[in-house]
Amino acid sequence: MAQSASPSSLPPRSSRSAWKTRARSALGDLTDSELDAILAPPPADPEAAYLDRLGFPGEAPFTRGIQPTMYRGRLWTFRQYSGFGSARETNRRFRYLLRGGQTGLSVAFDLPTQIGYDPDHERARGEVGRCGVPIPSLAAMRALFTEIPLDRASVSMTINATAPILLAFLVATAEESGVPRNRLSGTVQNDILKEYISRGTYIYPPEASMRLTTDLVEFATREMPEWNYISVSGYHMREAGATAPQEVAFTIANAIAYVEAVRARGLDLDEFLPRLSFFFSSGRDFLGEIAKFRAARRLWAMIVRERFGAGRGRSMQMRFHTQTAGSSLTAQQPELNVVRTTLEALSAVLGGTQSLHTNALDEALGLPTEASARLALRTQQILAEESGIPSTIDPVGGSYEIEQRTDSIEREAREYLARVDDMGGSLVAIERGYFQAEIAKEAYRTARAREAHEEIVVGVNDLTEGNPGFSLFPSERRGVAVQRISPAEEQRQVREIRRWRSHRNSAKTASALDALARASRGSDNLLPFVISAVTAGATLGEIADVWRSSFGEQPPARAF
Repeated sequence: MAQSASPSSLPPRSSRSAWKTRARSALGDLTDSELDAILAPPPADPEAAYLDRLGFPGEAPFTRGIQPTMYRGRLWTFRQYSGFGSARETNRRFRYLLRGGQTGLSVAFDLPTQIGYDPDHERARGEVGRCGVPIPSLAAMRALFTEIPLDRASVSMTINATAPILLAFLVATAEESGVPRNRLSGTVQNDILKEYISRGTYIYPPEASMRLTTDLVEFATREMPEWNYISVSGYHMREAGATAPQEVAFTIANAIAYVEAVRARGLDLDEFLPRLSFFFSSGRDFLGEIAKFRAARRLWAMIVRERFGAGRGRSMQMRFHTQTAGSSLTAQQPELNVVRTTLEALSAVLGGTQSLHTNALDEALGLPTEASARLALRTQQILAEESGIPSTIDPVGGSYEIEQRTDSIEREAREYLARVDDMGGSLVAIERGYFQAEIAKEAYRTARAREAHEEIVVGVNDLTEGNPGFSLFPSERRGVAVQRISPAEEQRQVREIRRWRSHRNSAKTASALDALARASRGSDNLLPFVISAVTAGATLGEIADVWRSSFGEQPPARAF
């Protein structure tokens, strides 16, 4: 048998310059920095880098995760996002998913609910129940959580401009069933700044919106100790076209604005910060997304310590929910979306997410059916139970490529944050259109790259063999059934809200709305007044209209 070569008999390791010469010959005229990125060299001092920039899992700066044992101690939460048609239909879907092993609820609200209109408002026509569940009254919130124990269920609500109203509905519903507000656990997104940047479901001018956001944070800090009162979202900016460094930087810039607003209220940051959470996308760049999550955790820990002086370990931890990228899903060959979502979910898990939503394969065509929602949930469960990945703490730690990308994303994100600071912070940057313009440039660049076939989307701009004649909403596409909301359901919602108004004590409702209007013109925290209004029968649209009268409305953003 041939003997293996001893280390001394092996040929000498090629020099870096010699490797670059051969690489240029094979790959074309690349710059040194481009070649360095391909090679992903180890740090000059691996031991120092490990201790100072990576640390250990569960220890600052949390590059390797916020828990010492990560998923060996506790798996991420399976939190599938759902909402459509009516509160009753959505309740049935929630209970279906819980029976299937979902471990956290996540509520999608329809567009009228997000922008403060009841189902019978003329501006709600055609949108009721389409992209989420309509919750215009306390009755609807009761129906949404029928037979769901609110003292044990963790509830996430993706709502922003009307977040105080939806939280009030939830508090009132829980307390009616004997669950005090201090036992409620979950999250309300309550991130209004990203609405001005990328999503557009704002109602009021930024200053008034920030007041409502901060009122909710202050109220929940004092009365709902198990509740996460803000989830600062980069997801929607990424969906609009932002790069990974932009997603990290712009999300953290908004978080800084919220921390400063809360500190101005006199709240103890070590009391507030442990309940602040984040929400990121997991997109198509498998390794880049893993690095993004690591870079975001490390950067946030350093900012909290250096900028805000918060000393507790939990204050420095970045806890985040992840959703696989909706923008990566395709209507063509939709079965391929299962593969895309699986890879994106794996990035999130390897990146150390605390909870995860996996998109369904039919979401480029319509709302998920029961079968596609179950398959999306099973995707997470296979990763958790069959892949073996959760058995290893930070499986990718120490990878040259991952660590190099982590450093690169952090460095670029810091550069963006410095520019935002120079402008005067997030609010000023939003007013100047800086975030919006930067994201629009990247979205345009991506669109041009796909048109030029420089970036391939399988089944869309290449490998399209077998695609049928394309129609966006076929009744079936390759055996994928499409769920639609019937116009009759919208009419049922209109009748229900009118029935609610006809059966309430109108004088009591009017008095509560008047009290809210007076408080809105002052400086009191508005959450107690909102809770009083919803328990007196006020609808979401009526409360939103009080604020429209008090604060005015923000016109739609100009295009960039």
